[in-house]
Amino acid sequence: AASATLRGSGMKDARIDEIRRLLPQAMLPDWVHLGGRMVRLLRDRQHPQTHEKLLARIHEQLLASIALREERKANVPKLSYPPDLPITARKDDIVAAIRANQVVVIAGETGSGKTTQIPKMCLEAGLGIEAKIGCTQPRRMAALSISRRIAEELNVNWGREVGCTIRFDDRSSERTYIKLMTDGILLAETQGDPLLSEYNCIIIDEAHERSLNIDFLLGYLKTLLAKRNDLKLIITSATIDTQTFSKAFNDAPIIEVSGRLYPVEVIYAPFDQDSEERGDVTYIDAAVRAAETALCEPGSGDILIFMPGERDIRETCDLLEGRFGREAEIIPLFGLLSAADQQRVFAPCAHRKIV
Repeated sequence: AASATLRGSGMKDARIDEIRRLLPQAMLPDWVHLGGRMVRLLRDRQHPQTHEKLLARIHEQLLASIALREERKANVPKLSYPPDLPITARKDDIVAAIRANQVVVIAGETGSGKTTQIPKMCLEAGLGIEAKIGCTQPRRMAALSISRRIAEELNVNWGREVGCTIRFDDRSSERTYIKLMTDGILLAETQGDPLLSEYNCIIIDEAHERSLNIDFLLGYLKTLLAKRNDLKLIITSATIDTQTFSKAFNDAPIIEVSGRLYPVEVIYAPFDQDSEERGDVTYIDAAVRAAETALCEPGSGDILIFMPGERDIRETCDLLEGRFGREAEIIPLFGLLSAADQQRVFAPCAHRKIV
């Protein structure tokens, strides 16, 4: 009996040594999860008879995790970059900066391509294999549309290699390399996974908007980076406030991407002062008139109208529907709409759209 006990103890120690050796080869979330389970098991002195069975289960799950990591490494999507985007010219500089630094700040004007191309550059830098590349967006519609666009450019399945998570809807899997989400989703994930072990790279996009969620995330990540040397953080912003972000993260390097993809013409059309003072014309009326002018001009472009709130949006839509319902597709767009209604703005249409 004593001999059998010694043999059992020796087998248990060998199993523990094997698990310790294999842990660094597993997927990062499994490394954290299974390693924690083994630590709790070794501290357990009340149920020693279950240890061997539990260690065998941990070992089995560990081997499956290692196999998944090898599969992900072998099936990284083939990368290509649109040559007409301004950020493509800085690709090599950005990839080198990501490899060499824990935090990188990337500044670029709207239309430079940073939102869709930076996650792919992270993949080229060797990230996204043992854990996901997470990219936050301030709005659900942006997360959905951008994730679909990246999946299309990589020629992979949306919801598999490139996924998206928004409130009440998770379209990602264990085979996801790039995961888009709202900043609120990532903030909620810190409660269940304080180390954010699901990711080895996090991109905070549109950081210049400085929402409460973004401010919380930046503060949390600043603390987390000191605990996780393997975690990469990329902050993308418009050209304002880049020095502020850099100083907040120990003078992180800044890469600027200049140039817009399309020219922008700005036309000022102020209210008639007398009509405004009498209350005859509101900004909603002015927007409807501007849309009418745009519809009369030659061309096939769609029209986007910004309004302060949902009530103004609905009132503007009612006026437009009454005047141009047969000539254009009138589509409201605001945060409380369902994801399906928000996706209407991307659906093909026989008429010009007024969003």
